[in-house]
Amino acid sequence: MSAPDTWIPHHREDGELVGWIEPSGEGFVPFDLFGRARSAEAIDWVSAEDALEEIGIGFLAALHAYRAEDGSWVQVRITELSTDGITVKEDDLGAVGVTKPQYVVPFPVDDRLVPLDEAPGPVRGPFD
Repeated sequence: MSAPDTWIPHHREDGELVGWIEPSGEGFVPFDLFGRARSAEAIDWVSAEDALEEIGIGFLAALHAYRAEDGSWVQVRITELSTDGITVKEDDLGAVGVTKPQYVVPFPVDDRLVPLDEAPGPVRGPFD
């Protein structure tokens, strides 16, 4: 799925896309690069821009947890990101030449992919 037509791309000063802003009633809702709403309710335009710029793109480099088909959680890193889907790879600690399983999460991201510290259960890491 691609971003809805109602989502307005928001770029930081250097031109990097940091998310989208969608008109909602009298205000606007910011969406991050995962397509997740970053405000529970509509806010003013400037606040929506500020929210996206504060989130930025740094969170993409952080470790995440992916819920595998068997329901277990696996430590992963983001390898590709687009509105066609998010590709994650089991964390290999940056080892060159190591092949680890990859998974594709649909856009917008659902509850299968969360920040590592928000995983609702034990997470299998690279040494497990």
